[in-house]
Amino acid sequence: MLTGAIALASFLAGLFFFRFWRQTRDTFFLYFAASFAIEGLNRIVLGLVEVPDEKAPLFYIVRLVAYGLILVAIWQKNRR
Repeated sequence: MLTGAIALASFLAGLFFFRFWRQTRDTFFLYFAASFAIEGLNRIVLGLVEVPDEKAPLFYIVRLVAYGLILVAIWQKNRR
């Protein structure tokens, strides 16, 4: 149940940033929205699939991609 709540919170944060992207067309918000959507999907898969250990490399790669998008967004915003 807690995994579902975290997934919902991730999707809501993604929608929050997507709304700002639609208003400003700033890719910073689009990267953040994509990152939170990826994290939400990751949590749903963790909740639905019987995984012996959450520390499996596949789930960390997905998290790495999500957090990498945040780093890219920050880098692009500050390089101008």
